[in-house]
Amino acid sequence: MCRLVGYLGPSLKVDRLVCEPPHSLVAQAYQPREMELAILNADGFGIGWFGRDRSAAPFSYRSVMPIWTDPNLTQLARYIESECFVGYVRSATPGLAVDISNCQPFTTNGLLLPSPLLFLHNGYIENFRQTLYRDIRMSLSGDLYRFVHGTTDSEHIFALILHELEADPTRSIAAALERALATLTALAREKHVGFCANILLSDGTQLVASRYACGTTVPSLYWLNNAPELPDAIAIASEPLFEGPWQRCPEHSIIQAGGPDGRAVRIHSIV
Repeated sequence: MCRLVGYLGPSLKVDRLVCEPPHSLVAQAYQPREMELAILNADGFGIGWFGRDRSAAPFSYRSVMPIWTDPNLTQLARYIESECFVGYVRSATPGLAVDISNCQPFTTNGLLLPSPLLFLHNGYIENFRQTLYRDIRMSLSGDLYRFVHGTTDSEHIFALILHELEADPTRSIAAALERALATLTALAREKHVGFCANILLSDGTQLVASRYACGTTVPSLYWLNNAPELPDAIAIASEPLFEGPWQRCPEHSIIQAGGPDGRAVRIHSIV
């Protein structure tokens, strides 16, 4: 299991969420409060952010070091400022390598899509290499098959979402996520495999997230909108970063914030 955070709002320095809060992403790496299957997130981390040109590829900084040991992060997080960024700390699923190719966030850099994306996943597929690895890969187009460079279940779930966007470029990110989860659920039930998929996606103008699982416990996920600490902004996080009016996302739901409807938060249930 992992921990993640996403931000959308007025331009903000990354350290305001990643490093500074009492229960920042750094703190959640070594002292998470709501993780079910691990006690540390020490198998790497990453941050991703969009520049002013939202049509350009997003930036990322990734490392296989525990986030609290990286001497560069504090300086970078004080310098990087963005209206939309994400952060992640990893607790690697047993059997999946700790290397940079498996470190999130994943991006769509190199793919021809209407908008570039950042992707994070907190969760796992049970016995992934022995169960759904082949089924997922065989469902992908040639371009997406070659796009997957690492070995994680996370990157393969991302490829399923991209498959939906590739099939219909007019499809919304939320619709693509919902269809990919439906495909994954059907495959998992056929093989009697459990999985959990708290996913966070962004194209720089919106945050789209799921709190979802099939045959296992659903990981925690919260959202915050226009709080005094983050005025006119939205944050989504695995655990609250500070005291405030955080709201728990319902299980088996998709949450959307931003996009054409502005900063309104929309939540709908999925089966």
